[in-house]
Amino acid sequence: MKNVEDIIHNGHIIENYPDDYPFPSVLLCGYVGSRMLHIVAAINKDTDEIIVITTYEPDEHHFESGKTRRKL
Repeated sequence: MKNVEDIIHNGHIIENYPDDYPFPSVLLCGYVGSRMLHIVAAINKDTDEIIVITTYEPDEHHFESGKTRRKL
């Protein structure tokens, strides 16, 4: 859990999903040691709450260098 919190606070937003419902969300990228992780999180501005939707290791089939989505 600490690693996820670190990425939320210090990672980079690589995609925005402002029209997601019920809250806008983002795709974050960060590292745990040498391991890259992606976190999809929703942001509830009314309650100042971040909701983690999923965390995963990006694969090279879908992401270039883990940071840019490939056109499939």
